[in-house]
Amino acid sequence: VQLAESGGGLVQPGGSLRLSCVASGFTFSSYEMYWYRQAPGKERELVAAISSSGGSTDYAASMKGRFTISRDNAKNTVYLQIDSLKPEDTAVYYCRTQSGSWGQGTQVTVSS
Repeated sequence: VQLAESGGGLVQPGGSLRLSCVASGFTFSSYEMYWYRQAPGKERELVAAISSSGGSTDYAASMKGRFTISRDNAKNTVYLQIDSLKPEDTAVYYCRTQSGSWGQGTQVTVSS
């Protein structure tokens, strides 16, 4: 199993980013996928989850409204759209498979 996140970077408050996670080594379309984040000095926390078909999504309570998880099973890719970015969104964002495999993460820094 391999997961490769991308799309992070430095963005000003109020901006948007779309993170991508390309999966390989398993039947992507058969499994739920998750996005987590870990801010400096804090524990890793769940951001969002998406069903295998993409028809069902779920978000951590504090993430509802500005975060959108989606997937393209034809491209073996799961996305996380983050809008109205805030400095407190600064973190390393990881994708995870239903079986517990993690990617290496992509850094998101929100700063003016």
